[in-house]
Amino acid sequence: MKQESVQYFTEQEEEFANLLIEIGTKKNVATVLVFLASTPEATSRAIERGTDMRQPEVSIAMKYLIDQGWIRSRENSTKNKGRPMKVYELAKPITAIMDNIEREKKKEANNQLALIRKLQNYLP
Repeated sequence: MKQESVQYFTEQEEEFANLLIEIGTKKNVATVLVFLASTPEATSRAIERGTDMRQPEVSIAMKYLIDQGWIRSRENSTKNKGRPMKVYELAKPITAIMDNIEREKKKEANNQLALIRKLQNYLP
């Protein structure tokens, strides 16, 4: 029987993911991002097990993260027959990703403030 180790979140990683969720990051995206930030690379299956997410949830998060350019994937061919496994890793350092998130949130906040100023023009 094959034996595998499973990584789980530390209390600090859990808090990191929760803070990302609080600022508006989708839960699945935040969870996968924090998981990959704490390991050099991981397969979809390792991510599923370590985050306690189902395969479709991981796939949706992966698509978003790849579209953002934050993670990359490669295929790792197995010795056995069957489909090669995808291995994921961060494409940028987590600090660069956080800078990107910060810029996006500032932009959103400035847009909201501009709308409030526009609304104030309608007041007597």
